[in-house]
Amino acid sequence: MRRSLVLTDETARHPFLASLPPRVRGGTMPRKARAGWRLSAEDLRGFFATYIASLVVFGVFIA
Repeated sequence: MRRSLVLTDETARHPFLASLPPRVRGGTMPRKARAGWRLSAEDLRGFFATYIASLVVFGVFIA
C-alpha cells in the first residue's frame, strides 16, 4: 500500500495543493489588483529612446 508523506487537506481543491503542509499553503489568498497602470516620464523616455534607436539601426541597415 502506498501512503502520502503529507496528510491531504480537502479544502485545498487541487491534488498538488492538498499535498502541501498548511504552513506552506498559507499564502494562497488572492492578491488585490493594483489601482491602475500609469505611464511615468521615465517610461515615455525609455520608449522613445528605443524607438529612435530602432529607426537609426534600421536606417543604417538600409543605407
